Amino acid sequence: MLKRGFQSIAATWLAGLLILLPLALTLAVLAWAFNLVNRLVGPGSAVGALFAALGYPFSRHSGLAYVFGTLVLGGAIYLLGVLARSGLQGPLRRLTDRTLRRIPLVGGVYNVADRFVGLLDHHQGGADIGAMSPVWCFFGGDGGAAVLALAPSAQPIEIGGRRYFGVLVPTAPVPFGGALIYVPVEWVRPADFGVDKLTGVYVSMGITPPQATK
Repeated sequence: MLKRGFQSIAATWLAGLLILLPLALTLAVLAWAFNLVNRLVGPGSAVGALFAALGYPFSRHSGLAYVFGTLVLGGAIYLLGVLARSGLQGPLRRLTDRTLRRIPLVGGVYNVADRFVGLLDHHQGGADIGAMSPVWCFFGGDGGAAVLALAPSAQPIEIGGRRYFGVLVPTAPVPFGGALIYVPVEWVRPADFGVDKLTGVYVSMGITPPQATK
């Protein structure tokens, strides 16, 4: 009787834990993301110091200066967007390209950054991430390790007389980074869900499972 009562208590406690666990994991991921953003652009970072410098004419308090500087920079970016949408995007881009690409070292970094932005912005003629296809990669063939990836193109390439697909393997929990891998076409199968589902799988670090492949 005592054992049965203990099992009932344990089962009830476990049921409560299963309800609380997704919320706790969600808060943990959000806290991690906030901490990362704070380290990169927070008041104590180099970028945060730049924001504070922009806000010092409005306030000498470091915290308020950071807030004012962020607002000033946000407003400046908005005005730049207004100019770009008014038809000046082409001239502004050409001016930036001619200026930065000619500077040693800076030009190389700018080229990489420009290509990455072009990947995100299909208006520049780059690849649209939303148009990529989620695929399963079975490394080693059937029975090998299954990896969820993105296929930028359905056209294979030939390497050494064998056909390969280029696939992007994201990283968890930040699926915007990863590795570009060329794998044999027979190792790749389409996944029966969209990019949003793939993103959810990686952001949840596998807690949200993908649908089973056929």
